[in-house]
Amino acid sequence: MTSVSMTVNGKPVSGDVEGRTLLSSFLRDGQGLTGTHVGCDTSQCGACVVHVNGQAVKSCTMFAAEAAGAEVTTIEGMANADGSLGTIQQAFQDYHGLQCGFCTPGMVMSAAALLAENPSPSEAEVRHYLEGNICRCTGYHNIVRAIMAASGQEVPAVAAE
Repeated sequence: MTSVSMTVNGKPVSGDVEGRTLLSSFLRDGQGLTGTHVGCDTSQCGACVVHVNGQAVKSCTMFAAEAAGAEVTTIEGMANADGSLGTIQQAFQDYHGLQCGFCTPGMVMSAAALLAENPSPSEAEVRHYLEGNICRCTGYHNIVRAIMAASGQEVPAVAAE
């Protein structure tokens, strides 16, 4: 066992982990932060995306010990201080960027990383950035609309039925 300490969502946390403990398991099982979803364990789906020192990472492919001393932000850390939805989360709700919700935490975390890197991405840039996140429900269009809205840009029209 190894003792691991890090800051998660602005709060210091620590725990004893086996060397093989993934960051996703440390967060979910050790810290009770179940918003970080694990969908594939192979880095394909993106449901487990968190930020480590400001960088988006798939937490199912990073050992908890690798995050020792790091600043980690999970979906739970994206809410406003008063507990209300953050800008990106609210945009996902307003533009129906979710259905079952399983991929949503990873999508929001990826969107936050994109907007930190590029505050005014084009629709094509949003779609390209989300290539590492799989959604089986929405068809992505409303997710893209939500991210465009969160960036303060014009929102693409709803496709004609």
